[in-house]
Amino acid sequence: MARVKKGTAAHKKHKKVLKLAKGFRGARSKLFRPANQFVMKALKHAYVGRKLRKRDFRRLWITRINAAARANGISYSRLMNGLKLSGIEMNRKMLSEMAIYDKEGFAQLVETAKQKLNA
Repeated sequence: MARVKKGTAAHKKHKKVLKLAKGFRGARSKLFRPANQFVMKALKHAYVGRKLRKRDFRRLWITRINAAARANGISYSRLMNGLKLSGIEMNRKMLSEMAIYDKEGFAQLVETAKQKLNA
């Protein structure tokens, strides 16, 4: 059986890691071992960050909707309940966009929700 040397595979792996470590400071971008450690850590943080971004955006949308709803004389929770009762299924991202760019349309939605809550 022929002997397999892993020089080319190792070189390829090292190049891949060092490419990912571009922009890191000092040995973290120049030497394989520290670069590998910090690339793995950075990829772990990137994975978590992608999950956190979704939470952050939802919080932002809810804050915007709440501010616009209160400007129209209703709280966020009562608005969402009123919309649900009236059968309006609109996601928070679109409600937030309406609150910013289409104030009249959002006000109509608030009125619909208020009527359904009072009925």
